[in-house]
Amino acid sequence: MPASERIGLLVHTEPGPGVLHQLTGVIARHQGDITLVEILETRPPESRIYFEIDLPAPPEQLLADLRALPVVRQALQVKTFQKIYGKRIIIMGGGAQVGQVAIGAISEADRHNIRGEHISVDTIPLVGEQPLADAVRAVARLPRAKALVLAGSLMGGEIEKAVREVREQGLLVISLNMAGSVPEAADLVVTDPVQAGVMAVMAVADTAKFNVARLKQRVF
Repeated sequence: MPASERIGLLVHTEPGPGVLHQLTGVIARHQGDITLVEILETRPPESRIYFEIDLPAPPEQLLADLRALPVVRQALQVKTFQKIYGKRIIIMGGGAQVGQVAIGAISEADRHNIRGEHISVDTIPLVGEQPLADAVRAVARLPRAKALVLAGSLMGGEIEKAVREVREQGLLVISLNMAGSVPEAADLVVTDPVQAGVMAVMAVADTAKFNVARLKQRVF
C-alpha cells in the first residue's frame, strides 16, 4: 500500500461510553490520521462506527489490533465514501425549482461518471428564511460537499448572510435568477434551472474544462 493511502473502516462494537476512545487510541498507535468519523448507530445490541483514515502502512495489523479489543465484534476495511459517492452537489429551495435543477445536475453527472468521475446529487425542498439559512450553513459541514445550488423564487435576508459565510469557507454557490438579495451574494447566477444544475456539475468535475473564476460574466 502506498504511504498515507486513505482507507475506510467499519467497526461493529458493543454500545456504551468510552468505545470511541478505545478505537481512536488503537488508530493513533498505528499513526493513522482520522479524516472522517461517523457513528452510524449506537444502541443495543451494537454500535457501528465508520472511519476514513490516512494510514502510512498496510491496514492488516491495525485491523487485527482493533479486533483484539474486547468491545469490538467486527472490523472491516471498506471503500471510502469519496471513492463510491465522490463529490456532492446540494440543491435546496422550492420543490418545483429543485426538481428542475436536479434534472440538469443528474443528467450532467451521469455523463461525467461514465468517464470515471464520482459525483452525487442531493436535494431538499425547503421553505422559510430561517430553515433555508440553517440548511445553507449546514452544507459547509457536510462531507465532500463541493457546490450548493439555491433554487427558488425569492431568497434574501438571513439566507444571504449564510451564503456569504459558506462561500468564505470555500463552497461554490450557484443561485437561480430570482428576487431577493441571494443572487447578489452567489458565485454564479443562472436563469434556467436545468442549466444551473448542469453548470454546477461542470464546475466541480475534473473531467470538465470549466472554471467559474474565468467567466467574464456572472449572470446567465
